[in-house]
Parts: sequence; structure tokens; C-alpha cells
Amino acid sequence: MVRLFNTAGLQVFERGWLSSNNVLFGGDASQEAVLIDTGYASHAAQTVALVRRALGERRLGRIVNTHLHSDHCGGNAALQSVYECAIAVPIGEAAKVDDWNEAALTYAATGQQCPRFRRTDVIAPGDALACGPLHWQALAAPGHDPESVVLYQPEVKLLISADALWENGFGVVFPELEGESGFDDVRATLDRLSSLSVKWVIPGHGKPFADFTGAIDRAHRRLDAYIADPRRHARHAAKVLIKFHLLEVQRQDVGELHAWLAATQYMQITYSRYFDALPFRVWSEELLRELAASSALGVSGDTVVNI
Repeated sequence: MVRLFNTAGLQVFERGWLSSNNVLFGGDASQEAVLIDTGYASHAAQTVALVRRALGERRLGRIVNTHLHSDHCGGNAALQSVYECAIAVPIGEAAKVDDWNEAALTYAATGQQCPRFRRTDVIAPGDALACGPLHWQALAAPGHDPESVVLYQPEVKLLISADALWENGFGVVFPELEGESGFDDVRATLDRLSSLSVKWVIPGHGKPFADFTGAIDRAHRRLDAYIADPRRHARHAAKVLIKFHLLEVQRQDVGELHAWLAATQYMQITYSRYFDALPFRVWSEELLRELAASSALGVSGDTVVNI
């Protein structure tokens, strides 16, 4: 699904959940065209087509990544191949990209893919970015990802919130799965965002929305529930990884799916920290049953299918 949202000199390509939303500042002939985030690798051809359709004969000058999860930068390589564009990544990720350390970038741990790209610049909290006719503030937004940034434009009161804030929550807090403090970072980020004057939010996933205060409140309630019961968050995270995998492959033999689960580092980490009172296969079968009961997947004979 792709929907367009036009405001303040930008277009939003609202993607399905496998890919993050993309925000394009097309500007005019005197302005550099800038794209915020590029979706997942398996959608890269569609991402290139969307940008080409929007820009026509103009060149994409720069990509800015809010963070480097695979669903936000998987189109970088394809776009860089077509446009030879610059790519700015969060400053704490620069060395990982330069070395292309897939373990540190979490692609190996999540069982996901991201074609290698070449970063040319960095973005750091406090930076001012010229995107279209306006300047945007880069703000630190750790929690879902320790190095994540969001972009804020105070004149039009518009927030590009990536996965730090959705209309109904925020992205999986991956540091918590690894035993590191992440929930405190989520709270600090929500408090930082709540101090802004915001009329519209463009999230990393889902449609742009105007109920900023309501979204902050809902995110706080979700965070409180996770803090009260960390296993609830861990179970949710495991289901998200399974659903993302099925969004990519669409259908898979159940035995092959269980083999993928057993080989995926974040699944093993989550199981070991929270659920190892059960055999791994019993736990993973429980997750599949719960996802089927919520209509997130279907089972046809020995095949698991995405719904």
C-alpha cells in the first residue's frame, strides 16, 4: 500500500509495514531533493519507482536515515546506484556502516537483510538540516534504537517521528531484549517530544496524524505496561520478528519457519532471557498459535502464510 500526503513542501509515501514510510522533499530546481528513510530491501524497486515518479528528471541529492534498522534503510543501495546520492546516517552508526558490521547493525540478529551502501555524511542530535524550503532540527530519540533521531520543524510544527512515536505506541525496544536499559530511554524520548509544539506527526509506520497529545499519552500507557511486565514486551517483540519475516517471505513450510526461528539470534536471546522454562519449540509453537488467533498469519496444511 502506498498513499501520498502532501504538506510543507514534502510528500509522504505511506508504505506497508514491511517498509517504513518515506518522506520526500522534492523542492524546486534551486533546492536539493532529500529523502528521509528508504524502506526494506525487497521493496527497493518500488521505492526507486516512487522517487522517480515524484522527481521526474530531477536528481535525488541526499538520503537521511533516522536510524539503520533494515526497514528504514533497505532501499539505500538501490537509490544510491541510480542517483549517486549522498547518504547521512546517525553519527553513532557511521563506523558500523563503514566496516559493514552486520552483527553491530543488527541485520544478522534479526534475520533480516540490507544491501550494503556507502554513507557519505552523518547526522547528529542538534544538527539543522535544510530539507525543502525549511530547516529541520535533528533530535535524539533513543529507545527503540539507541542511535535514532527524529526531525522537527518548529515553524510548521511538524514532527517526523520515525519509530520513536506512532499513533498507537512505538517500535520494539530492542536494547531491552539484550538486557540493556531501553525503557528509561523511551520515557526520556517521549518527555522530550511532549515538550514540542506539534500539529502533525509523520511516523515511521502508519498514516500521518494530528492527535499528538493523544499519541504521547497512549505511548506512555504502553510503556508503563511493558515496565510492569517486561515479559509482555518480550513476547510482543518475538511476534513482531515473526510477522516481519512472514511479510517478507509471505509463506513458508512450518518446519522451515521453526528452523528460521531457532537460527535467529534475537529469538534465541528473547527466549533465553524470558521463556526458557519451556522447550524452545513449545514456546515458538505458542507464538504461532497466538498470531494465528489474532489473524496475523494463517496455516494451510504444513504451510504458514502471511495474512
